[in-house]
Amino acid sequence: MSGGVSQLLEQIHMFSRRCLFRVISMGPLPIHLAFIMDGNRRYAKKLGLEDGSGHKAGFSALMTMLQYCYELGIKYVTIYAFSIDNFRRKPEEVQSLMDLMLVKIKSLLDKESIVHEYGIRVYFIGNLGLLSDQVRAAAEEVMKATAENCRVVLLVCVAYNSTDEIVQAVKRSCMNNKADRDGERRIQLVDIEENMQMSVAPEPDILIRSSGETRLSNFLLWQTGSSQLFSPGALWPEIGLRHLVWAILNFQRSHSYLEKRKKQF
Repeated sequence: MSGGVSQLLEQIHMFSRRCLFRVISMGPLPIHLAFIMDGNRRYAKKLGLEDGSGHKAGFSALMTMLQYCYELGIKYVTIYAFSIDNFRRKPEEVQSLMDLMLVKIKSLLDKESIVHEYGIRVYFIGNLGLLSDQVRAAAEEVMKATAENCRVVLLVCVAYNSTDEIVQAVKRSCMNNKADRDGERRIQLVDIEENMQMSVAPEPDILIRSSGETRLSNFLLWQTGSSQLFSPGALWPEIGLRHLVWAILNFQRSHSYLEKRKKQF
């Protein structure tokens, strides 16, 4: 009996969500959403949970958010999964996060995973050489396995920060550009942009950072000059449909202004 009721409630919830998304789709929709998933550790501490439980809850919140984005027709989603600066945390905490990351990356290869269900192509963006051999190999396997998917693109920024991305792009631009007759290498803006790892996606329309923080924390500094920022007070595992809808409604309200700003650059 209880199973039938829960199934009915789920169907009602899904129908209501589809109706809501249909109304929202009458206005301009973002092509690219970026998330700074902040507050996993605070969530675990708030509920008195053991270490790592907050990150597991955060992964579940991410899967739900990907489902919403797919249903809305949002093409690109970028997440800040692990910063280069996070390697400065306690070694046992870093190792715990790497172990969890390995499990979650491998789970993306399961036939029942959301990646296969929704045809998601996965990119791992960052200095992957800083990862353990196992995590790096798993990330490369997922990228290879999803290379033919094209419905949604998920960009996972891991061992990443924007400063490193820019430095590496400049280095590659210098290596790829031949010296002129005066022996100088002339680097244009387009050279750097083409060598950015994030060049596989357009610039984010909305950057959402949970837990009420308004800092970018060295994330997508090059790409977010015209992005709309949204900072709900909810911790990342608490993030939900209402936060996404509110972010998109604010985007729609400011869309004409943001488009004018983009044309000025």
